[in-house]
Amino acid sequence: MIYKVYYQETKTRNPKREDTKSLYMEAENDIIVRQLVEENTPYNIEYIQALDENHLAYEQEHAEFSLTEF
Repeated sequence: MIYKVYYQETKTRNPKREDTKSLYMEAENDIIVRQLVEENTPYNIEYIQALDENHLAYEQEHAEFSLTEF
């Protein structure tokens, strides 16, 4: 399954919606996604969203879509 991870680049500042970024990962579940992001980045994870087929197709067409691997 493909997941979209919303995050802030640092844990030291208060989160601001304007600074929210996203990345895409493929994994079996959201727990694995959270573990990989926390182990490999200093990011503050806001939300992890599982993408269904329609949402994934939209993201691939309208966003800078690329899968992140650690």
